Amino acid sequence: MRIAATIAAVLIAMAEAVAAEATPAARFESPLSGVNIMETLGGLIVVIAVMLGVAWLAKRYARVPGMGRGQVQVLGGVSLGAREKAVLLSVEGRRLLVGVAPGRVQTLLDLGPSDGVDDFAAQLGNATLEREAST
Repeated sequence: MRIAATIAAVLIAMAEAVAAEATPAARFESPLSGVNIMETLGGLIVVIAVMLGVAWLAKRYARVPGMGRGQVQVLGGVSLGAREKAVLLSVEGRRLLVGVAPGRVQTLLDLGPSDGVDDFAAQLGNATLEREAST
């Protein structure tokens, strides 16, 4: 019992010493002080800079399937009217002739594997001749 009283007395003395050392100004510092605002702004700038840096690195070096460069290439195009076009595309080694109109894209002709010919007029002429011959 005497040990319990001694421990209690020591704890009470320590609590009084801590309470006496703490000043009211230190316990209730204003959150709108200049130092707090500068620390908050500095941290915010660092976080935004890190986020922008990570976004730039991800855009520059990340390889996302389906987002690779060069999978779809526009080989040429011709205007068919005020708002319609025929466009020749190369998609994964195949050539496609598509019609583009407001609100609609439609495959007109599959020209088969790309054979290295990039002259759109010649390809369109050959496709027209092939189509007429098949009908």
